Amino acid sequence: MMGAFDFGAIARALPYLWDGMQLSLLLTGLSAAGSIVLGTILALMRLSGIRPLEWIGAIWVNFFRSLPLLLVIFWFYFLVPLIAQRQVDAFQSALVGFVLFEAAYYCEIMRSGIQSISRGQAWAGYALGLRYSQTMRFIVLPQAFRNMLPVLLTQTIILFQDTSLVFVVGLADFMTSAVTVAQRDGRLMELYVFAAAVYFLMCYASSLYVKFLRRKMHQ
Repeated sequence: MMGAFDFGAIARALPYLWDGMQLSLLLTGLSAAGSIVLGTILALMRLSGIRPLEWIGAIWVNFFRSLPLLLVIFWFYFLVPLIAQRQVDAFQSALVGFVLFEAAYYCEIMRSGIQSISRGQAWAGYALGLRYSQTMRFIVLPQAFRNMLPVLLTQTIILFQDTSLVFVVGLADFMTSAVTVAQRDGRLMELYVFAAAVYFLMCYASSLYVKFLRRKMHQ
């Protein structure tokens, strides 16, 4: 069976697959950065003690965590151009969908991280004359990020895997590129096995790094 396995088909497709991988990595990086920032703001709103802000944060989290990501991507593909009153390309609309959706998950991670910090840390900041925003920025959030770093990376690995869903808006990410070449050249076995191997190696290596970070933080 392996005798019929054409490694040359993979080699010939590498430039095209690399273009798809670059799009997947770019979408993952931008989405993770935007989601962490927005998720942190939502977490602070949920912990603010101000009821309207708490409600907005809670509604956001519960709303997006109740929807399938595929639907959100599709939804924003049609909604963003209507709001912007101009044509928005598929990458931009997908990015908006990912950021708004993933922020709900990063929010809960950051909320746990902030709650893991002793209140004495904040009181110490106030005793030094710092305002609430300064206490959060210089004392609480840096420690929360450090504590939650392994979980944030784990969520980012999931985000990377989820980028394969952008095929619904016509974007040629790594997985879509592999499918396109497989169907065009009639080499389904080679391209699908290669795509699975790439995803496995990248995600498994990232998982090992997360475990390394966890061990290091608990030493």
